[in-house]
Amino acid sequence: MKDIFKKGVITAGVTATLTLIGYSCKDSFLEVPPTGQVSVSQLTSKKGLEGALISVYGQINGRDNRMASPSNWVWGSVRGGDANKGTDPGDFSDINPIQRFEYLSTQGVINDSWNGLYEGIARANNVLKLIGEAGPDVTEADKKRIGAEARFLRGHYYFQLKRNFNNTPYVDETMDYGGGIEKVKNDKDLYPLIEADLKAAYDNLPETQSAVGRANKWAAASYLAKVYMYEKKFAEAKALFDLIIANGKTSNGKKYGLVARYADLFKASNDNNEESIFATQAAANTGSVNNANPEFDLNYPYNTGPNGPGNCCGFFAPSFELANSHRTNANGLPLLDGSYNAAGNEVKTDQGILSKDAFTPDAGNLDPRIDHTIGRRGIPFLDWIDHPGFDWIRNQANAGPYSPKKFAYYKSDVGSLQDNSSWTPGYTALNFPIIRFADVLLMAAEAEIEVGSLTKALEYTNMVRKRAANPAGFVTKAGAPAAKYVISEYPAANFANKDIARTTVRFERKLELALEGHRFYDLVRWGVADKEVNAYLQYEQKKLVGALGGAKFTPNKNEYLPLPQGQIDLLGTDVLKQNPGY
Repeated sequence: MKDIFKKGVITAGVTATLTLIGYSCKDSFLEVPPTGQVSVSQLTSKKGLEGALISVYGQINGRDNRMASPSNWVWGSVRGGDANKGTDPGDFSDINPIQRFEYLSTQGVINDSWNGLYEGIARANNVLKLIGEAGPDVTEADKKRIGAEARFLRGHYYFQLKRNFNNTPYVDETMDYGGGIEKVKNDKDLYPLIEADLKAAYDNLPETQSAVGRANKWAAASYLAKVYMYEKKFAEAKALFDLIIANGKTSNGKKYGLVARYADLFKASNDNNEESIFATQAAANTGSVNNANPEFDLNYPYNTGPNGPGNCCGFFAPSFELANSHRTNANGLPLLDGSYNAAGNEVKTDQGILSKDAFTPDAGNLDPRIDHTIGRRGIPFLDWIDHPGFDWIRNQANAGPYSPKKFAYYKSDVGSLQDNSSWTPGYTALNFPIIRFADVLLMAAEAEIEVGSLTKALEYTNMVRKRAANPAGFVTKAGAPAAKYVISEYPAANFANKDIARTTVRFERKLELALEGHRFYDLVRWGVADKEVNAYLQYEQKKLVGALGGAKFTPNKNEYLPLPQGQIDLLGTDVLKQNPGY
């Protein structure tokens, strides 16, 4: 169904007007529809509507626009301190001002995010408009489901815009170019409108779907509860989380639960498992890498040759601070006071040491998730070789000594769950989790802290931590744990009052969801971005002077990106108001 969405039918940011062909009584044979044009009757048939809906799903990963993808590796992880841009300073240099919080309204990456998300909205609006003209083969049940899926996806795209830009113009299916769309201002709070879309999806979607990648009722509930958390509507969120945890199931009918081993979350062979609430869907070796996962084609260890994945390009280098955060004490608990960055607690690295030089690995206590998340020298990199250190780092002075590991493909995936048909072998069949059950459990724990039970919050948090502590899931080397993994569940003392409970759950989110694009957005919604980001920058810039030296987060400004200047120039300052500070 991809061919029906050619340029001219769907355009970025607006719902295009469909062209109707007129016929005279005697010269109709002279009127030949342009090649590639699709009639309204084709688009409004059930097959046409399903194809239109597929195109809305297809835009989720950005479609050649990596800055609009839900991985948010730049917007959520780099800005949140999980990682830095990595690679050479001059490669994709447009990201440099982002990690330094020196945003410019003229930056291409910012405009790319805006355009890619509005493209998704345009496609969703097109589906909703076509439903109103649906053909006779489209049942009421079809209309209900297709409309609910389109509204779920529109809610997703607007939620991404809200988190990146705050309020932006809200355009629905009733608007069109030349009919007022260009006059829509960014003066309305998007959250009530996002809520409305997700509520409609929750009320009208089925519990299971014919295709596993489609959103179902419980995905909509989970997304709506997440929006409530951003709005600090904790009671409403708790009520939904109670239902989700008790009754939620995946679109292919699996009861929500945690995958037994943490590493299995990030294996293409284990996609669409019981923890997957909503994820981008990917397939390899279909004849087009557009069907594969394009999220991390740049974000593999550098120059691995045949001994590692991707062979390009050294972006998205995990931070020193993230690695240190995995330090645990003698009781297997994290250092919640921030002392993990203190001398003696830092994770030992080979920064500045060539791979041929001797290196003594870290011998201290660590949370085992470090070696599922971060590629460290001397530790097996999935089923490839031990990470060699310097040889796999493009520019240690700019990036640090670590490689991203979570979304790398396995050697055993080559040729089956990985695609060799493009410029890089870094396109895979690995889905990207937009919402997974551990995310839900930890948000539910937050909601319980605010309006429910600290005991229940402890229960939910320890469900996540217990999985991390499963020895069967540890990275091993020569038949033994690859490092000194010491981790235990939290004692009741960590949930004795709201303050320590908040600190505990927030840190657990940092560890569990590292490199998954959540961190910066969490810091902003908690109201602690100024404190946490500047503490990270002050520590990290001592290690990466060239990349981060002098960088600073400015509160009441850097929480949001500036609106793209090109959009303001196009529509006028009477329509679009720039965010404060820009």
